[in-house]
Amino acid sequence: MNAVKRTFGFIHSHQLAKKHLVSAYWRFIRWQLKSRLNSKFIKVKFLHQTYFFAKKGLTGITGNIYTGLHEFEEMGFLLHFLRSEDTFFDVGANVGSYTLLASSVCKAKSISFEPVPSTFDILKRNIDLNQISHLVKLENKGVGKEKGVIKFSSGEDTTNHVVTKFEEQDNTIEVQIVALNDYNQFAKPILIKIDVEGFETEVLNGAENILHDPSLKAIIIELNGSGERYGYDEDLIHRKLLSFSFTPFRYFPFTRKIEALEKFGESNTIYLRDMDFIKKRVATANHFKIFNQTI
Repeated sequence: MNAVKRTFGFIHSHQLAKKHLVSAYWRFIRWQLKSRLNSKFIKVKFLHQTYFFAKKGLTGITGNIYTGLHEFEEMGFLLHFLRSEDTFFDVGANVGSYTLLASSVCKAKSISFEPVPSTFDILKRNIDLNQISHLVKLENKGVGKEKGVIKFSSGEDTTNHVVTKFEEQDNTIEVQIVALNDYNQFAKPILIKIDVEGFETEVLNGAENILHDPSLKAIIIELNGSGERYGYDEDLIHRKLLSFSFTPFRYFPFTRKIEALEKFGESNTIYLRDMDFIKKRVATANHFKIFNQTI
């Protein structure tokens, strides 16, 4: 019941879903019934001619079913910002919501990192379903400061994370860790999304070459306090990004307005630099219809 209440609260606060509450609730109820009657993967229409596989419990992607775009501001920014000539890094890809938008919808190239094998298998299925393997390089690896092997939780869906020595975990696996710096010689990302459940500090520590590269214009990063489990201060992440000339913003997909923030938000925050370039990009982007609403 608490999960349902959280979902209803999420729908009511969602910029897109709250404009179409009847449709959003109908999609939610229909999905609950369908996923209970069918425990196998179900093919779901996403955006344009893009689809994904989903089943009960995959909260990293099922939110898109009843809200259109689960993380509306950040996903809307990606849709308006990326072009086919771009490269996108998806760090903590889960089963691929952002990668599908970047490469199936926007036709950009993606390098997508997902360390948990069971989750990675679904990510690969979603890429194959949309026939975009020529655009997406999949890496069944975690991302950190440098190459190595580290323990990872494996049974927590979107909240799988690097396990500390103080945690008691039954379902842990060892995963290979790589640094983003090692990929800069192959591809120069214009946008990076980082969602690694508190390990963001280590990801950025291994990405300084990319942060220095002017090709990188935008970072979508989750800063929600989960870095405390590793003793990391997210204020230091904020200051680090400021030192590379990135500043935090909110994005409003309906109006394409970009609003400066004094500090990062409570979940995802979009950090941007080269604002003339970015404003021109979003102003000239294609339109997308979701819930019969154009963004």
